[in-house]
Amino acid sequence: MPGRKSDVRDCQWLQYLHSVGLLHASFRPDEKICAIRSLSRHRASLIENATVHVQHMHKALTQMNLQIHHVLSDITGLSGMAIVQAIVAGQRDPAQLADLCHNGVRSSRETVIKSLVGNYRSEHLFTLKQSLTAYQHYQQLMAECDAEIERLTRQLNGKIDPDRMPPTSGHRTHARRKNQFHCDMSTELHRVLGVDLTTVPGISALTAHTLLSEIGPDLSRFPNVAAFASWLALCPGSKKSGGKVLSSKTRQTNSRASLALRIAAQTLARSRSHLGNFYRRMRARLGAPQAITATAHKLARILYHLITTGQKYDESVFFLQDQKQAQHQEKRLRKQAKALGFQLLPIAA
Repeated sequence: MPGRKSDVRDCQWLQYLHSVGLLHASFRPDEKICAIRSLSRHRASLIENATVHVQHMHKALTQMNLQIHHVLSDITGLSGMAIVQAIVAGQRDPAQLADLCHNGVRSSRETVIKSLVGNYRSEHLFTLKQSLTAYQHYQQLMAECDAEIERLTRQLNGKIDPDRMPPTSGHRTHARRKNQFHCDMSTELHRVLGVDLTTVPGISALTAHTLLSEIGPDLSRFPNVAAFASWLALCPGSKKSGGKVLSSKTRQTNSRASLALRIAAQTLARSRSHLGNFYRRMRARLGAPQAITATAHKLARILYHLITTGQKYDESVFFLQDQKQAQHQEKRLRKQAKALGFQLLPIAA
């Protein structure tokens, strides 16, 4: 406001507006969700700290001219950790170190052996040992944090009776990935939210838990899906003056829920689902950054509908949209072919 530039006068003005009911209350989950939110954010900081020590291990290996972290896609995987632990334990033979690789490693054994020929200097080995110890310590802290998060999540009231829940055949059965939960979080999320969000393409258990910890299972605070998308800052802006639109750029936000949806949208680049086709179509039209925002907006609307209605995710409802898109694409190709002097003919069955 003009004339109220100092922090003290601005706070007094805001307090007066709030006292007369001219300010809307900010969204804040209940106490149980806030406790889970604090642990989830702490867990994210543990992952960031562990990543720093992984970078220290990369630097120590590079200084010793060991290029194993360029041969393996992930040094913290099964093969990478086995080799690093053997190096710290005193093993120096490249052939024996290469034998520790898992059968799934794409690089040949000869390439792995060449990458393990280096200069094992004592100061760099000391740095590698301490970095490995610190990384393993943070992994242990993450496991303890996951156990506490699971305990608090089980205390939440569920929308579905655990005894009447459908079998978890639809859940992903692959092995635990890096930075994923050390427990079966998908089942707990299904019980609390009343619907299995992991069936939506791009939504993992970690993404669904981020939404639960930041928003909670009750979305009644948002009157409609438009208000929910606006709170996430995933919808176009409406900066107007004198009835003229000055800017429709999406406003920036630090919301962790919005960031989780953007990451989920980015993983749909190669998905063969309807959402994957939507992302690629938006990327061809608007570019990658705006396509991520548009797909995250679509994910937010889908998740709002699933949580508020309790219905299962059914991709067949998008069949009509896909059919219209195919007809539009066919019409566009026929128009282009006619402009170039050609004629499109259907292929015989």
